Amino acid sequence: MSDFLVAIILGITEGITEFLPISSTGHLIILNEFLSFTGKFAIMFDVVIQLGAILSVVVYFRKKFFPFFYKRSKEEKLQVWNLWFKAVAGVLPALAIGYVTADFMEEHLFKPEVVAFSLIIWGVFLIIVERKVHNIKINSVHELTYRLAILIGFIQCLAIIPGTSRSAATIIGAMLLGASRSVAAEFSFFLAIPTMVAASGYSFLKHGVYMTAHQSLVLALGFVVSFVVALAVIAFFMNYIRKHDFKLFGYYRIILGIFVLVYFCIIIK
Repeated sequence: MSDFLVAIILGITEGITEFLPISSTGHLIILNEFLSFTGKFAIMFDVVIQLGAILSVVVYFRKKFFPFFYKRSKEEKLQVWNLWFKAVAGVLPALAIGYVTADFMEEHLFKPEVVAFSLIIWGVFLIIVERKVHNIKINSVHELTYRLAILIGFIQCLAIIPGTSRSAATIIGAMLLGASRSVAAEFSFFLAIPTMVAASGYSFLKHGVYMTAHQSLVLALGFVVSFVVALAVIAFFMNYIRKHDFKLFGYYRIILGIFVLVYFCIIIK
């Protein structure tokens, strides 16, 4: 199969799954196996195209993200800056733990079997959390304190294990800490920006400097496709969570996890 077709398939998959609590990395790892797209370049490709999807957040929430580009009072500008500082504070735990464990994770845990177990375990947990009665105390992303932002950042570290889902971990964590579903999702998107900029930069410096011209074009195509698709999906997702809970995604995770286990552990072995 053409590398460019692989890039389009993976870019579409990343764009669809990045903001849903179903693990974009897990889906990419599974597809990589089916498409025989493996190795150091594939690992770097999967990380960097996630940044393409994350940049759609900047476009979608541009009025909330930028303190200078729109007419705001001094208080509103301060709120935006505080939100950015909270996102940076929240990403520090993941940066520290991710830096220490990155090589081990790539070598030992980027496997379909690990993804399958994570999909199932977190799928069950997602359903359990959604069945609880939530004591909502935070109805605006600006109400999140630095303490809560850092706690959510520590919870995000669970997503270092492939198949967990960064958005699932942060959204569930924020909800358990008292945030409404929409606030939890919105802060999850904010937190994703410095997280994926750091992860993509590290992966690119580690593997990307040795790319060929052909690989650079493949990476650029996957990046653009993931951005375009994610921009459409994020609008759908924000509208969806205003009316629905996440149980459907929990069931999907369990079904997909069982299928992956059966296929990779029984059928092809």
